[in-house]
Amino acid sequence: MRLDKFLKVSRLIKRRTLAKEVADQGRITVNGNSAKASTTLTVGDELVIRFGQKVVTLRINELRETVKKDEAETLYTIIKEEKLTN
Repeated sequence: MRLDKFLKVSRLIKRRTLAKEVADQGRITVNGNSAKASTTLTVGDELVIRFGQKVVTLRINELRETVKKDEAETLYTIIKEEKLTN
């Protein structure tokens, strides 16, 4: 599954176009490598996403095309979440 689609389906980022912009800005890494929106994900991949003043590290548990809102969090496990300080 594409990175931008996973971010939308898992509801980590609300819109796919926004997920593409975040990836194109180089704010997402997959398994330590900078990722584009078209990067193909597999179960077990580790993502690091920079949201403004926060960095979230998560592992992919499952890939599904569609998922209900209350089941979206089952697609990933948050490993760590840290605030950036300037």
